Amino acid sequence: MTIEVRVPTLGESVTEATVATWFKKPGDAVAVDEMLCELETDKVTVEVPSPAAGVMGEIVAAEGETVGVDALLATIAAGEGAAPAPAPAAKPAGTDTGNPGAASVDVMVPTLGESVTEATVSTWFKQVGDAVAQDEMLCELETDKVSVEVPSPAAGVLAEIVAAEGATVDASAKLAVISGAAAGAAAAPVAAPVTGGSDGGGKDVANAPSAEKAMAEAGLSADQVTGTGRDGRIMKEDVAKAVATASAPAPAAAVPAPAAQAPRAPVAAEDAGREERVRMTRLRQTIAKRLKDAQNTAAILTTYNEVDMTEVMALRNEYKELFQKKHGVKLGFMSFFTKACCHALKEVPEVNAEIDGTDIVYKNFVHMGVAAGTPQGLVVPVIRDADTMSFAAIEKAIAEKGKRARDGKLSMAEMQGGTFTISNGGVYGSLMSSPILNPPQSGILGMHKIQDRPMVINGEIKIRPMMYLALSYDHRIVDGKGAVTFLVRVKEALEDPRRLLMDL
Repeated sequence: MTIEVRVPTLGESVTEATVATWFKKPGDAVAVDEMLCELETDKVTVEVPSPAAGVMGEIVAAEGETVGVDALLATIAAGEGAAPAPAPAAKPAGTDTGNPGAASVDVMVPTLGESVTEATVSTWFKQVGDAVAQDEMLCELETDKVSVEVPSPAAGVLAEIVAAEGATVDASAKLAVISGAAAGAAAAPVAAPVTGGSDGGGKDVANAPSAEKAMAEAGLSADQVTGTGRDGRIMKEDVAKAVATASAPAPAAAVPAPAAQAPRAPVAAEDAGREERVRMTRLRQTIAKRLKDAQNTAAILTTYNEVDMTEVMALRNEYKELFQKKHGVKLGFMSFFTKACCHALKEVPEVNAEIDGTDIVYKNFVHMGVAAGTPQGLVVPVIRDADTMSFAAIEKAIAEKGKRARDGKLSMAEMQGGTFTISNGGVYGSLMSSPILNPPQSGILGMHKIQDRPMVINGEIKIRPMMYLALSYDHRIVDGKGAVTFLVRVKEALEDPRRLLMDL
């Protein structure tokens, strides 16, 4: 029998949502109430549970699609190959005396992604003895690339935390135990009404998971943040405002800094009390390791040039309103740079290649990595086949990947397979820098701040908006001539965007 999975009620006056993430793929076994996907509206995030046990059939609404209330999301072949409700489902794992209120449920590490075998427990949002509702966020795990939120598989009381903050767990480890199913929490609807603060406070509205994460990182409790979402729900932007308002006292109060003692160079006693020791996240450790490996492995060299942005800025100003009206996305500079780089990579293919042992692997496609700074660290989502995409498609992809990066929702697959990378330090005010390669890629383009400078044009001094460009490349595979030619082609395409249309 085939069962339909449809969009649940989204709330008063909310008529549509966007499919943010699918946790299952066709062919996967699913248990009753196991989370299938997550929907995002303009105010809340709604998780959609499986209405029956069985096998995931067709996914009708893909990630990124906008759907209305009661729209068909997917189908489930009920009963076919249904697994006996694995860890994420509410399967009693402890002693069961026959009294439903006395059952215990294990909280296990969810699926972390292909090739990911372990994670670090980053933050526990609940303490032992706290009442929890089904699907309420219990803790957050960090892998090398992504953050994973772990929901409660059942309503009850958090009886035991097996893996404390900072512990490294494998993909099949037990994190905690929920006891007394339904004993400590009211019946939870799909959107999991969770407490908004540390005490009951009469508030039964679930805060955004990204807001819970931001509050934990900033050391804020829910009663210190004013929620602007529906029914007082705290959003990520509310936490940012609270941190900005109390930027000085908040960090000091959040971390008492008791851990100043460690095997390192001696520190004066009066300085020790003013230090703060914070464990590096797995993402930050991975960033450090990969960047150092790049320096140790590749022969990195950087060449520089500058580009007159007059024509690009004029073209953008002329068409940005029409562009946004037709395509629903703003026309930025990144699409011009992506197009220019794809154009130049065709002429200088070694910049788009990689070394594999004693072989050079040339790529007849461009998977463009776009470096993005997030509160958790630097990530590089990949826009696949960027060389075949239009300006509008590139802008939409960059906006969507950037949002998912900031929300910590990028999957491993979205950050793998890049052939070339663009890094825009100019958004932070950088005037000049030497970017580091993203292995195993052989080239990375650094964009910088646009600044008015006096330039000599046809024997006359004129003020022009100029940007420094930097290309870091692996000198083992890319010669100086190829690197300079690449950068010159990018410069020519940007100073005369018509060349991109003419493929010149």
